[in-house]
Amino acid sequence: MREMHTIEHLISESVKKSLADLYQAATEGMSIPVQRTRPEFAGDFTVVVFPFLQLSKKGPEPTAEDIGAYLHEKNPFVKGYNVVKGFLNIETTSSYWLHYLEKTVKNGRPGHHHAAAHPVMVEYSCPNTNKPLHLGHIRNNLIGYSISKILIAAGFKVIQVNLINDRVIHICKSMLAWQKWGNGETPGSAGKKGDHFVGDYYVLFDKKYKEEQKTLINGGLSEEEAGQKSELMKEARELLLKWEAGDKPTIALWERMNSWVYEGFDVTHKRLGVKFDKVYYESETYLLGKAVIKEGLEKGVFFKKPDGSVWIDLTADGLDEKLVLRADGTSVYITQDLGTAVQRAGEYRFGKLIYVVGNEQEYHFKVLFLILKKLGYEWAAGCHHLSYGMVELPEGKMKSREGTVVDADDLMDEMERTAEETTRELGKIENFDSAEAKLLYQTLGMGALKYFILKVDPKKKMLFNPRESVDFEGNTGPFVQYTHARICSLLSKAEAQGFGRGSGFISSDDLDISEKEKRLIIKLYEYDAVINDAARQYNPSLVAGYVYELAKEYNQFYHEFGVLREEDELLRAFRLALSHETAKMIRLALELLGMDAPAKM
Repeated sequence: MREMHTIEHLISESVKKSLADLYQAATEGMSIPVQRTRPEFAGDFTVVVFPFLQLSKKGPEPTAEDIGAYLHEKNPFVKGYNVVKGFLNIETTSSYWLHYLEKTVKNGRPGHHHAAAHPVMVEYSCPNTNKPLHLGHIRNNLIGYSISKILIAAGFKVIQVNLINDRVIHICKSMLAWQKWGNGETPGSAGKKGDHFVGDYYVLFDKKYKEEQKTLINGGLSEEEAGQKSELMKEARELLLKWEAGDKPTIALWERMNSWVYEGFDVTHKRLGVKFDKVYYESETYLLGKAVIKEGLEKGVFFKKPDGSVWIDLTADGLDEKLVLRADGTSVYITQDLGTAVQRAGEYRFGKLIYVVGNEQEYHFKVLFLILKKLGYEWAAGCHHLSYGMVELPEGKMKSREGTVVDADDLMDEMERTAEETTRELGKIENFDSAEAKLLYQTLGMGALKYFILKVDPKKKMLFNPRESVDFEGNTGPFVQYTHARICSLLSKAEAQGFGRGSGFISSDDLDISEKEKRLIIKLYEYDAVINDAARQYNPSLVAGYVYELAKEYNQFYHEFGVLREEDELLRAFRLALSHETAKMIRLALELLGMDAPAKM
């Protein structure tokens, strides 16, 4: 949470005092929002005066003039003001911001206090063990990890969890395909990463299934009849029933193939830079879900149909009837989600449980949360679906069954190659040895990928273009990373010339700084508010937008003003301190996006 006496707080309190003194108004408990002034108007902070007109008995402009004059007279941090209709724009003094910068350089940032008594749990990744991670998983992982980091920065205790979908019919399809056509092949003998290896058999199953369907349809069956007559699908369902019955050979095959996949997942997650405090497995939670269903039947929340399947009627809530247990006793997705949620609530007593899942599952989570509430779990009110849009490529949508997905590992390889090509073209690897250059390509490639995805509001569908993401100009990760490296280079040169890095800066009322320099300090100051907004909205794009604007603001300052060539010692020390704090803030913001900030480029 933000430090109590912010500039907004000071302005708000002064406005309240002006209302009391000017209009004899009772202001106790009154909330007065203070906003940043829009770029097209002069000023730093804005107060909307329309709510005060009943107190002043005047029009908007005279009221704003009264309050503006009062603030200017009573507060040394107010340099001036202007009125635009019912908006009072307040200009703050440079000396206020110089003292703020000095305090920040000397004491560091004030930090945050824990914002809640109970932790926030964030569930993300959640892959199936029948295929490797793909581009959609990358967006999921990056959003989940970044939101976790942002919540921690905002003062929350966060538990990051992953739920591995290691059962149901999809996994059985891969298992059956390997049994039928694998001939004992392993990832090692095939020279493939384990998750890719198993995913290939999932694609093979779909290929063989379609061939079977085509034969049946050519024999005179309809598409629906062909699906019902499919021997392959029948065998896959039988394999699932054997698994749920604990058949030892089936369990052994399942464990073996899943172990291959887990090894592959670990490599990909590590490369993405994400990690989890706990990993849940659907195979261990679906039975808990059955216990919840049994409890719900006893309470009358669920009902059985004649075929033995269990349902819940949500038509009165504007939804429909929802299956929660099949007639043959096997679970559906919502079964295990119910069990897992109940288990987690008992283990961690969370205040919030955030599910990072694509927007195609919005209905599923509406149903899940409603069922939990009907079962009487009070903590269900803290469950939230962080719904995000799908990622598409210029070529269109991805289809995992057809093997047309963009594989996560392949994409990361491509990003690093693209980063290398772009960096070489721009000649940005002078004085780099081969190891340093390779690390730089990795840093830029992964930074470009993460930034390009996270700069888009999670709720929006996005189009991913690898080449565009590695551009060193514009709103990209490499642009921000290069700005950080530029500042680090400047500070190293300053130290080599005996000027220091700005850590000894002392503000002075004699120091005359420009409006652009003041704006840069204010931009640094805005960091905490951005973090709180991003945490409240579960939106990493706010952090990405902030760090881009900060980098852009600094580059304009850098091109307009001399730093090392400045002869005035006090002004030079100020600009070095400003540069040092900007680099630090860029680094902190990039960390929240899971990105590295290179010191050399």
